[in-house]
Amino acid sequence: MASKSQSLIALLVAALSVQLLASDSAPLGGWQPIQDLSSPEVQDLAKFAIAEDNKAAGAKLEFQSVVRGEEQAVAGINYRLVIAALDGGVSGNYEAVIWVKDWEKFRNLTSFKKLPGLV
Repeated sequence: MASKSQSLIALLVAALSVQLLASDSAPLGGWQPIQDLSSPEVQDLAKFAIAEDNKAAGAKLEFQSVVRGEEQAVAGINYRLVIAALDGGVSGNYEAVIWVKDWEKFRNLTSFKKLPGLV
């Protein structure tokens, strides 16, 4: 005879499996392409990333555009954006990861780096 904890675990696993099979969204933790890179939210996140890096690094990057982007469901949403920006008049691509929890009005630039060459 199974213990109560074993039965509860089996029930939770079954419920989670049904939920995942029924869901047509990306699995939790998987990166998915952002469909509308020109949306105000994506543009705002890219500008936020540039501004945060400028503050942290003392840089003077100027936002140009979002080249591509992906999102990942976590405790909130991670956005991984490739951003075209000017650095002293020279265009380059930068990868930014921004962690967002809208319900807490929280944004954090978790990484920002220059990408080599054209992306």
